[in-house]
Amino acid sequence: MPLVRSILFTVAFYLVTAAIMIVGLPALASRRGVIWIAQTWGRVVLRLLHAIVGLKVEFRGLEHRPAGAVLVAAKHQSALETLALVTVLDDFTYILKRELMWLPLFGWYLARSEMVAIDRSKGSRALALMNEEAAAAMADGRRLIIFPEGTRRAVGAPPAYKFGVAHMYDRLGVPCLPVALNTGVFWGRRSLTYRPGTAVIEFLPVIPPGLPRDAFLAELQRRVETASDALVREAGGSGAVHPAAHARQS
Repeated sequence: MPLVRSILFTVAFYLVTAAIMIVGLPALASRRGVIWIAQTWGRVVLRLLHAIVGLKVEFRGLEHRPAGAVLVAAKHQSALETLALVTVLDDFTYILKRELMWLPLFGWYLARSEMVAIDRSKGSRALALMNEEAAAAMADGRRLIIFPEGTRRAVGAPPAYKFGVAHMYDRLGVPCLPVALNTGVFWGRRSLTYRPGTAVIEFLPVIPPGLPRDAFLAELQRRVETASDALVREAGGSGAVHPAAHARQS
């Protein structure tokens, strides 16, 4: 039965996504319009997920979201948080790989919404270009979302935070909003089935600007990993808690 529900959701997800992208084409006239379409898409998908699979998303710590520009640094365990975060963060901007801009139709929306795209072919220059685009987004007061580990990590996997988030924090001079979660317990990064229950995405108290980069990265990792481990245990996940989660790995 879980597999059947998962297949039904997957089919519904792609049909709804295609329909929203086609109907929403007029929204490409403005960035605000595209953001509205993205948030509508996210809310519809979350409702489908709850109705078909029995998986709902609970947000905690919403009161920790500061006004104005902020760097949102989230744990990344599945695709679920990618679409869920946009429903509770106004005027958001994702940091993503440039190749996503080449996708038919979907890439048009990404380009019009002015996401920060990383061109990995530029090597070390890519970080400088990313920081420049991120600074422009901060000047507009946006919520800049980054996954510090760069890719999805399985529940229980040792943390693998990249130093790029510390460079960005230092360069931007804005608060950092850490985000913990347990989505991987329900929506595995390589799984074809989704587990019913309640996935939690928790916003933690902000880290103020001005910390040295090493101290910031260690604090970010400690907060996110400690809270995520607790959420995984709460959900009955089997991932092991790694001691290295509470200190930056060298």
